[in-house]
Amino acid sequence: MSSLARAKEVLQIEAEGITAVIDQLDADFDTAIELILACPTRLIITGIGKSGIIGQKIAATLNSTGTPSIFLHPVEAMHGDLGIVHPSDVVLAISYSGETSELNLLMPTLKKRGVKTIALTGNRHSSLADFADATLCAAVPREACPLGLAPTASTTAAMAVGDALAVVLIDRKNFAASDFRRNHPGGSLGERLKVKVSEVMMTGISLPTVRPDTPFADFVAILNEKNIGAVLVLEDHELRGIITDGDIRRLICNKSSDLGSVVAGQVMTASPKTIKEDLLAADALSIMQRHEVTALPVTSKNGKLCGLLHLHDLLGKGEFRLLV
Repeated sequence: MSSLARAKEVLQIEAEGITAVIDQLDADFDTAIELILACPTRLIITGIGKSGIIGQKIAATLNSTGTPSIFLHPVEAMHGDLGIVHPSDVVLAISYSGETSELNLLMPTLKKRGVKTIALTGNRHSSLADFADATLCAAVPREACPLGLAPTASTTAAMAVGDALAVVLIDRKNFAASDFRRNHPGGSLGERLKVKVSEVMMTGISLPTVRPDTPFADFVAILNEKNIGAVLVLEDHELRGIITDGDIRRLICNKSSDLGSVVAGQVMTASPKTIKEDLLAADALSIMQRHEVTALPVTSKNGKLCGLLHLHDLLGKGEFRLLV
């Protein structure tokens, strides 16, 4: 058999494994979902070997989609790390055979603590399944490994069940794309620019605002305190202008100015460039580049000030560094 034919056969075996799991899911899946939704703390996932690696992946997926999860190694748990488990936690234990000794030693202790457990196993009649409050059976017809020894189709199936849990929890929790992005502040620039301006702008007390009659020393102090390179000039809650670091430098360089008598309204740039709150961050970046500004006031549809967007909010503060 050629390498290509063999590779296709492996993928077919793994696909068959996932298909087989579909028919094995039953009411216990609903029970598992309800246990996780009712959990006031977090889901603890445990497993050893390849199952442990799958567990770590499932925990990562759940964390990023709104279900707080941690991975606990069963051996480390029996040597002190069990202290991290709270009675209100739910445990998802993964073992294909359901007879992994290190894992099954842990289960009675969890039971005594009143911890609810979910088994993800290929053996519905195993010791692990007997301990569990809900069993997710993920038995596969065969492994892709020709020796039948290395977990292949079975680990793929277990990971797929983990994804099924995560997706159903997303639906039940009404977890939105904006929630996902908040859990990924270090995501790619392209992803970050897909959000609406209203999701990344600064608002409320974070806004650096002054009145047109604010004295020079006072608006410079606010500029320095907020440390974003600009202050907004408001009058009767209406945006009148903006003062930037550059405006201050130019004012100081103008020897004819008596700084003690200068007020914000004399220094500000009136009618500054703005962006509507329902536009995308990508639109904001385009305006900033076109007009060579780093701070952009955000307004509502009726022109009221909503917030302020800084270039750092778009690019990710601290993410971009120059190598010297």
